[in-house]
Amino acid sequence: MASMLLKEQLNDLVNSMFREGLLDEQFTQLQMLQDANNPGFVAEVIALFCDDSERILAELTKSLEQAVVDYQKADAYVHQLKGSSSSVGAQRIKLACVEFRHFCEENNREGCLQALHGLKHEYFNLRSKFEAMVQMEQKISAIDAKQQK
Repeated sequence: MASMLLKEQLNDLVNSMFREGLLDEQFTQLQMLQDANNPGFVAEVIALFCDDSERILAELTKSLEQAVVDYQKADAYVHQLKGSSSSVGAQRIKLACVEFRHFCEENNREGCLQALHGLKHEYFNLRSKFEAMVQMEQKISAIDAKQQK
């Protein structure tokens, strides 16, 4: 019973993430790769995405704090984040990266700083929802494992 309720809450959370535009169809594809042989696949991919994103956001912050900004280097970081966000279906982060790259191409420091702020906001919002999702999945797995004994 507890497992069913949690599964329903998990489903509601994921559906709300789609409705809000946080996730796109690529996330569904990712979920389809998870199976009984690899039950933690999505959680692993999310953890890798978050680690990578936080490293890139730190590098971007450092890069934009320099007296002379290397816009090509910043653009390369944003391009990398855009790729990893696309691979997990993080739609709003991907779109924020597109906007950010535009400011890099224009060598627009103020635009880049605003874009970085928006990108961080989108990332931390998604990360908190991913964390809630993974915690629910872990609880469901624990309950299901207990019931099978």
